Amino acid sequence: MDDITALILDDHHRFRVGFARLDDAKTPQELSAIWEPLALHLDIHADAEEEILYPHLLTDAGGEEAEEETDDAVRDHNKIRDGIEEAGRHPVGSDAWWKGVWQARTENSEHLAEEEDEVLPDFRKHATLELRDELARKWLAFYAEHPQGKGLDFSDKDPKKYIAEHS
Repeated sequence: MDDITALILDDHHRFRVGFARLDDAKTPQELSAIWEPLALHLDIHADAEEEILYPHLLTDAGGEEAEEETDDAVRDHNKIRDGIEEAGRHPVGSDAWWKGVWQARTENSEHLAEEEDEVLPDFRKHATLELRDELARKWLAFYAEHPQGKGLDFSDKDPKKYIAEHS
C-alpha cells in the first residue's frame, strides 16, 4: 500500500537536497546541471498536487481550512513558478539568475513548511487509507504520463478559479 503524503514528502526531500547542491556548485555548467532538473521537478510537482491532491482536499478529505490551504498552496506554486521563470530569463550563475532561483527557493521552503505542518496532517486525518493509496497510484501514473513535464502547462493559476472549479 502506498500513501500520497509519503510520495509528496519524498519530493520535498529531493527539493531540499537539490537546493543544497546549488550551494556547492561552482561553475555555470554545474549550476545548470543541478538547476534544470530541479526547476522541472518543482513545476511537475506543483501540477501533480493541483491535479491530484488539492481537489480531494477541497471535496472529501480536507478539514475546515481546506479552501484557505488550497488558496495558499496555489498562490505559493505561482510564486515558485515565477521564480523559475525569472531565473530562466538570465544567464545561469548571474546575479539576476540567482535572484530568480532565490525567489523559487524561499517560496518553496515556505510552501513545504506550510504543507507539511498543516495540509498533509489535515489530509491524513480526513482521508481514508484507501484514498491515500488510490491517490498515490494516480501520483505515480501522473509522473509516468508526463515525462520531463510533457503535456503540462506550467503557467500560473488563478486560486479563486481553481477552488471554484474543484469544489
